[in-house]
Amino acid sequence: MPKLETLGEIQRKQMLMWPCIERKNSPWTAMKKPLSECKVALVTTAGIHLRDDNPFRTDPNMPGGDTSFRVIPRSSSPLDIVQSHTSIAFDRTGINRDINVTFPMDRLEEMCEQGKIGSLSAHYYSFMGALTEVTGLINDSAPEVAKRLMEEEVDVVLLTPT
Repeated sequence: MPKLETLGEIQRKQMLMWPCIERKNSPWTAMKKPLSECKVALVTTAGIHLRDDNPFRTDPNMPGGDTSFRVIPRSSSPLDIVQSHTSIAFDRTGINRDINVTFPMDRLEEMCEQGKIGSLSAHYYSFMGALTEVTGLINDSAPEVAKRLMEEEVDVVLLTPT
């Protein structure tokens, strides 16, 4: 990761002004059983979704970004998954060639088959990254996804960025 001094002036100012929520407590929870006995889910901020889903919105009347989420059934084919993330700050070439670059669904299946993971959830979830206003995410979307993960008795979530 580059140091701030190595960035151009505009990038440096943007990074210094990026909103960051500080918490007094950590969301960390120690594992209660080995990974080989855990149910694992995949959650990403890569702004991916099924081809037939509505894309993540880029509405100028919605400052701060789209805080909704998309459900991606585990049984989905990688060919049915597309990305509508709006950030121009990354190269999509790798993701377009192989969704596993950012959404390692096939690697998780392999790990499950090898017994390294106990089982996999039936549903995975995707959010839009690069949000500058996260209130809707914190108050609505994230609690809803957490509820769904708990209902499915997920033990571990692998969170992947863009």
